[in-house]
Amino acid sequence: MEKMDCKKEGLYNANLNDLLYKDYIKAMKDEKFKKLVNSFKLDDKVGMKYTTKLETTVENLNNCENCPGLTACKNSVVGCVYYPKLINGKLEFNYVACKYKNKEIAYESIKRAKMFGLSNDLKNAKMSEIDISDKKRVNIIKYLKKFFDKYPTLKKGMYLHGSFGSGKTYLIAALFNELAKKNYNAFVVYYPELLSTLKSTFDKFEDTTYSDLMYELKNTDLLLIDDIGAETVTSWSRDEVLGTILQYRMENNLATFFTSNLTIEELESHLSLTKNSIDKVKSRRIIERIKQLTEDYELISINRRS
Repeated sequence: MEKMDCKKEGLYNANLNDLLYKDYIKAMKDEKFKKLVNSFKLDDKVGMKYTTKLETTVENLNNCENCPGLTACKNSVVGCVYYPKLINGKLEFNYVACKYKNKEIAYESIKRAKMFGLSNDLKNAKMSEIDISDKKRVNIIKYLKKFFDKYPTLKKGMYLHGSFGSGKTYLIAALFNELAKKNYNAFVVYYPELLSTLKSTFDKFEDTTYSDLMYELKNTDLLLIDDIGAETVTSWSRDEVLGTILQYRMENNLATFFTSNLTIEELESHLSLTKNSIDKVKSRRIIERIKQLTEDYELISINRRS
């Protein structure tokens, strides 16, 4: 085992400390560096150990001075400053979010539209990420933008029908998420699963799921009934559930949207057929409520799910 030469080791440490001290004294000529050191009341022996890291902090702070936003950030970790904290006489450095980063974090954590029976990707749908290259979407996107700008003055929703996987639900979920950030209550429900849940709780008198869901469906500021027409129709689901919800929302002028693979004429035919009867009058009543609540739009496009 090689023996350590104590004299050489001592000489090495002395030279290293001398270099660190020189670097520290040189750095202290910068007023911002000096101000930072003095803010922690560091003596020279402590300060010289952290010269390089403190210089990084000063460089980060300099970059932040006239920074217009995250896209222009020059720091190694975008939106963060490498900043020290004094703990038990030692400096510990961590990346601290700047005001723009904090704003972004807060923005992302703001409530989104409530989703029932839908995939997680819809919870993060954003209007800024909508594909605008598809010309078949132009009129729909224009209406959604108009609705966003004018709501709650404009409250007429949309009956959006068209081909499978064309992004109908995503478009409206994105709108709802943006409006939810303005503190409006928005609720997106996958209609077939909603009916299944309501049916399973309808006769359970101690279960408040049915009454709670019905209350929310009737009263939420914004409602999207997704994939209407994909359900098995019963007189109960049509008249007691859908009819009740739509009547209340129509009377109270609450914004209501629908997506479907059926045109509104096809939906009328679908709703008229139950297991026990053909009832065109009650189906027509539902359709008239939908027409009162919405504008009719069609989207025939590529299947984005594939």
